[in-house]
Amino acid sequence: MSGDPLCPLCLRPIPPDAPQSLHHLVPRLKGGKGGPVVLLHALCHKEIHAALSEAELARNYATIEALRAHPRLLRFIAWVARRPPGFVSRVPGGRRARQR
Repeated sequence: MSGDPLCPLCLRPIPPDAPQSLHHLVPRLKGGKGGPVVLLHALCHKEIHAALSEAELARNYATIEALRAHPRLLRFIAWVARRPPGFVSRVPGGRRARQR
């Protein structure tokens, strides 16, 4: 397991059989196509998009450090840190309310 990549959001290993996905640090729709991507647990990736809009991601959360400092993601990281690396679940807490 020590050779598994680390999820930069939760800092847990990503086992080869765990659901995983690539996150564009700047959303593709906001100019991030071809830009930097990071490998995350699928659960961590889903939580990022449940917590933040594409515009918020592009404007204020285009780095792992900024994502890790977001209040909802801080709570999520504390929660998921107690789970095994291959843990799979629905995203807790539901999607954020969309601004109209």
